[in-house]
Amino acid sequence: MTSFDTSPQLNVWRALLALAVVFVMLATTGWTALRSHRESTALQASLAEWEQGSVHGLHLPDPHAAPAVLSRFFASLSPEDQRRLARRYPLAVGNMNGAPVTLRYRANHVALEQQREVERKRMHDSRLSAAGQQDAGIRMHRYESLLTAGRHILAFDPEGSGRIAEVFGSLDKAERIAVVVPGVDTDLLTFQKTGRPYTAPVGMAKALYAAERAQSPAVRTAVIAWADYTAPDGLGMDAATGGRAAEGAVRLDALLDALPGRAPVAMVCHSYGSVVCGVAAHAMPRRVTDIAVAASPGMRVSSASHLGTGARVWAMRDASDWIQDVPYLELGGLGHGADPVSSAFGARVLSARDARGHAGYFQPGTDSLRNLADVAVGAYDAVTCAHDNDACRAGLSGASPAGRA
Repeated sequence: MTSFDTSPQLNVWRALLALAVVFVMLATTGWTALRSHRESTALQASLAEWEQGSVHGLHLPDPHAAPAVLSRFFASLSPEDQRRLARRYPLAVGNMNGAPVTLRYRANHVALEQQREVERKRMHDSRLSAAGQQDAGIRMHRYESLLTAGRHILAFDPEGSGRIAEVFGSLDKAERIAVVVPGVDTDLLTFQKTGRPYTAPVGMAKALYAAERAQSPAVRTAVIAWADYTAPDGLGMDAATGGRAAEGAVRLDALLDALPGRAPVAMVCHSYGSVVCGVAAHAMPRRVTDIAVAASPGMRVSSASHLGTGARVWAMRDASDWIQDVPYLELGGLGHGADPVSSAFGARVLSARDARGHAGYFQPGTDSLRNLADVAVGAYDAVTCAHDNDACRAGLSGASPAGRA
């Protein structure tokens, strides 16, 4: 009889090989999106100018100072002085954690207008190739869209493939705030889509905001579509490792530390965005009450208890989602750890039975979107668990609709 080596070490190496094969196949079969990255130092230039600037003869504070320090600085200025700084250093102010959110919106509007003109000129620059001119035209039209009246751009950086964040609702008046963290192939140009809108950050956030208001109309909410990190391009090695997540986690925690008011915050993290949320979790402020992940490849820990957060952890995955076929392990930096919907992980598992694939979780009318909205507003008694019991709601009776249990 033939004997087989079933030692734990061999099983680990087999799983690691399977993981490597999966990502190599995905990366070489056209799933990896190739983009041209255009160098720009507009944000760095604006920050450098700020560091050399002054107001009424006084030096401006360190733009990287703690949000509380910068908040006090802006509070000491007159409205006209604030507007003057936003006009003079638009990218610096527009991305400054601690600046008033309405001032950031104003500054980013100015920055978008300036970048629109840059791209308009590049469209007709004879030194550029036809592809370069076409890229300029695409960017120019994206900036036009972002300049539409009523849009609230909280962060904007045109460098490389671009980073951006947008707010729906009022951050200053919200009783509950949700932050949508998207996954791979997210950048300035994929931030919003006309076709399949609910697969892009803007559509995700709009759908969540609408569902919150429909399901809990008495709760004032705000939702942030947060694409202010450099996401992996496609499903190559960047998506299989945690480097981009670690960089994104620093930026995400900085945003959370700077949010105005005291409203509870729910993280809604999709695909690789759940890796970002997992890495960021231990440093999130206490006002983050919930972390909900959908279509997660893992959160770079073996269990929810290892995230280092007091927030409730929720997970969902539709049965038709291909992410379930990616090996759930982490070894030598490859892979993202345990499956968040497994019983051993310890998350509260929500129903997503009608989400339809990897990108269908924010489609209006689905269980997945309803559940995410209920978590975001703290309506825990209303969520639908994935299994035929109420395990995901255990211990949550008496939680208030505003999430202040």
